Amino acid sequence: MECPHLSSSVCIAPDSAKFPNGSPSSWCCSVCRSNKSPWVCLTCSSVHCGRYVNGHAKKHYEDAQIPLTNHKKSEKQEKAQHTVCMDCSSYSTYCYRCDDFVINDTKLGLVQKVREHLQNLENSAFTADRHRKRKLLENSSLNSKLLKVNGSTTAICATGLRNLGNTCFMNAILQSLSNIEQFCCYFKELPAVELRNGKTAGRRTYHTRSQGDNNVSLVEEFRKTLCALWQGSQTAFSPESLFYVVWKIMPNFRNGASTVVTAIFGGILQNEVNCLICGTESRKFDPFLDLSLDIPSQFRNKRSKNQENGPVCSLRDCLRSFTDLEELDETELYMCHKCKKKQKSTKKFWIQKLPKVLCLHLKRFHWTAYLRNKVDTYVEFPLRGLDMKCYLLEPENSGPENCLYDLAAVVVHHGSGVGSGHYTAYATHEGRWFHFNDSTVTLTDEDTVVKAKAYILFYVERQAKAGSDKL
Repeated sequence: MECPHLSSSVCIAPDSAKFPNGSPSSWCCSVCRSNKSPWVCLTCSSVHCGRYVNGHAKKHYEDAQIPLTNHKKSEKQEKAQHTVCMDCSSYSTYCYRCDDFVINDTKLGLVQKVREHLQNLENSAFTADRHRKRKLLENSSLNSKLLKVNGSTTAICATGLRNLGNTCFMNAILQSLSNIEQFCCYFKELPAVELRNGKTAGRRTYHTRSQGDNNVSLVEEFRKTLCALWQGSQTAFSPESLFYVVWKIMPNFRNGASTVVTAIFGGILQNEVNCLICGTESRKFDPFLDLSLDIPSQFRNKRSKNQENGPVCSLRDCLRSFTDLEELDETELYMCHKCKKKQKSTKKFWIQKLPKVLCLHLKRFHWTAYLRNKVDTYVEFPLRGLDMKCYLLEPENSGPENCLYDLAAVVVHHGSGVGSGHYTAYATHEGRWFHFNDSTVTLTDEDTVVKAKAYILFYVERQAKAGSDKL
């Protein structure tokens, strides 16, 4: 959103502000000393923990408002609002008076200058850390301090994605896709686009704000983003060019052409409707790129896997709810061609063709006439061997290995609000699980992944040589 408070709140200059030493993403809150999600005040450069930790950045703002309400505001006090702060990990800007993330800047571009200064500090700290790790690798006696995987020493080369202001969902999806080999390899193997006189080897080009007058290819920006994520040359990559290309051409991205996306994520549903009056059956086939699954109502109050009041909701329960026979209510009466009017009917989905990569979206946001809320139910999901055979229209025509899927990535929504919160992703790469939180990438384990309250799940079709464990 456009914030009107920047001119009175952003008062620090990057070259004169007294920032702490080290990497901005690891700075500590001056109150509780937590280094999780540090936020820096753009009025005084003090560092506090963000809204998802202990909220000391918000308290810093609230404390600053007390003298302004009890005494006459001086010109100096009028300017020192302590209202706007910047997330030191994602570099997104937040205004407490607007209670939202903001995308605009001051006339002098102070927000961007602070952002660039923090990025330089982060990159300097990363360079120093890489130099330190290189020294450790050269010294065999210190190799034990590095990460051990399968008995060998390795270094984490994963790269985070900068948050451009409320782009955490895009970042989580990009990180998930980057760890789906069938998808990302297609783009990584494409030749780089050479821009000569506005021509890009036959590809369509689009202008972006970040590139000025240069022509930029959507495919090329996507390829560069995927290639950057596992090179290990920086802690975080800014997907700004990709973001603005997509933003620019989104209306043209709906033509339904056969693309690499549909080849990998595309499946086919059979929608079967039966009139309850005359028995007429209607069938049609619908292509899909993902399946949106309701969380059954009987599980919606069960938020934890360890709760004892009843069974835990599983992904199988959600899939069964999606494919089970359903009687349509009065608002969804079916126009029966034989009866020549709308009649009560039943509906059932079958999967006619499974995709290579199965994307499952759990409907966690619930709307009613008077209420919008998040369904915070824990849904149990398998890491390996999700068996989709029982949901197929003709299961006898599919081999057992073609119906088994292994988890590749999970997107999680953090927070309780429908229009707010934060998105992160878990994804597996070369046998290891990583947690992607915008700029921050950390190594994690399977136990942590299975406890996540999944929002979107990416499953990859198992190869024939894999085992046979099932959901």
